[in-house]
Amino acid sequence: MKHQEHLSELLRNRRCTLLNIGPMSQNCVDAVIELARELRLPLGLIASRRQIEAAAHGGGYVNNWTTETFAEYVRAKDPERTVFLARDHGGPWQNYAEVKGKMNLAQAMESAKSSFETDIRAGFDMLHLDPSIDIHKTPTQTEILERLFELYEFCHAKARENNADLMYEFGTDEQSGDQQDLAEFEDLIQKLLAFCEKNNYPKPFFVVVQTGTKVKELRNVGNIGANDAPKGLIPPKVYVRKLVEICNRYGLHLKEHNADYLSDDILAWHPRVGIHAINVAPEFGVCETRHILDLCDQFDLRKEKERFLEMAYNSKKWDKWLIPDSTATDDEKAAMAGHYVFALPEFLELKQAIAAQCMKRRVDLDFSIRQGLKFSIMRYIYHLNLHHGYH
Repeated sequence: MKHQEHLSELLRNRRCTLLNIGPMSQNCVDAVIELARELRLPLGLIASRRQIEAAAHGGGYVNNWTTETFAEYVRAKDPERTVFLARDHGGPWQNYAEVKGKMNLAQAMESAKSSFETDIRAGFDMLHLDPSIDIHKTPTQTEILERLFELYEFCHAKARENNADLMYEFGTDEQSGDQQDLAEFEDLIQKLLAFCEKNNYPKPFFVVVQTGTKVKELRNVGNIGANDAPKGLIPPKVYVRKLVEICNRYGLHLKEHNADYLSDDILAWHPRVGIHAINVAPEFGVCETRHILDLCDQFDLRKEKERFLEMAYNSKKWDKWLIPDSTATDDEKAAMAGHYVFALPEFLELKQAIAAQCMKRRVDLDFSIRQGLKFSIMRYIYHLNLHHGYH
């Protein structure tokens, strides 16, 4: 279990927080691979089923990659496997087809299993088992655990068939920004570990916990860094410390999702308090979008800029990110949605025109984008105390 050993050793020997990054585009994937290689640092690429999906399920919206072609691409670029591949939010109703088809539970579970099997065959290193979504009702904790155990059994059996060493992650889907009941959280962990022990399964490496992060629009609207709390609630910083204590007590690693846009001070607090890992994704999609728009401004490419903004806005992919009574401008909405159109033929044609204009000014568009992404990722690497690299 190369990656599990490396990650455990890094956490053991250095007070740091591990970084996992969403594959928002080919440039983003390349930037992660380049940084991992340059710093000799294990970074995770965390692909949701909407972003990267098995060919049998129609693939994903990122670079028109399927699970199979995505894994092949990363392994070819990273033969030393410094980067580890992770399925983010795998489970029923976690891709567009299962929701659009209004699949029942049995159908959605079989579809999720099929997707997981492709992940395993493609050589993914970690699977996030997330059975928390149900488009027909709100599942109880008992129902979520039953579905989790079914998925766990399936993935463990397929891993053995394929001689695959897998790490597992368990946790709920979207970060609500609210606090989980600590007693309920500990009870869930106990039931999960009892299941693993009874069946001689590996226990999860990561457990996703609600730490108070929440991404909306172009910022983090959660309360993770607050010292005070409304009456009846634990102050967020105290609450997170208690979550870390529970995870440490059971030999598990706390994973925080939706860590985009957190301040430098809050990021630096993560390793001090003992948060083991974070996920960051949409921020880097927005970073690439803004980089392209900035170059259009710099080189006076007004028509190209307006066409990109129009394309992104018309996708309406910004809708899920809006806060109630939002005052976001159309350009801000387009920035939220830009990465969703990167793989569309009409954008690729537009990008080619922008790249040609950039090259006239001796600027390589994709190289420039990757450098911008690497700069943004380095902010996390530095403040999470990962900047000395892994040796």
